[in-house]
Amino acid sequence: MAVTSDPIADFLIRFKNAARAEKEEFKAPYSRMKEEIARILKEEGYLWSYEVIKDGVHSEIKAKPKYLDRTPALTNLKRVSRPGLRQYVGAQEIPRVLGGMGIAIVSTSRGLMTGHKARRENIGGELLALVW
Repeated sequence: MAVTSDPIADFLIRFKNAARAEKEEFKAPYSRMKEEIARILKEEGYLWSYEVIKDGVHSEIKAKPKYLDRTPALTNLKRVSRPGLRQYVGAQEIPRVLGGMGIAIVSTSRGLMTGHKARRENIGGELLALVW
């Protein structure tokens, strides 16, 4: 496995590549943040399911991208905040992705949540990614 300086971007790109290649599932190294991102993607209809596989020292996340008539539910995604340039937004600055058709993933003081939920609860935070 390749070592990357941005494990969140690695997880998102694995998801994007698996969806575009119409793969049944993909695996990525485990972290709690990746598990929370997978939870949000499942709740929002981009993943069928995900599970954490604990195998001794190294754990993995195995996820299944969602397809609708062989078309991936994921059209595209963009990693916004990254280790070299963090992007923080206030509650009113959280972007609406494709007029509400996509989601923004925001890391707040109350955990990871969608941009819609963060705006509703009036919480800003680090804008991790945009998914549509």
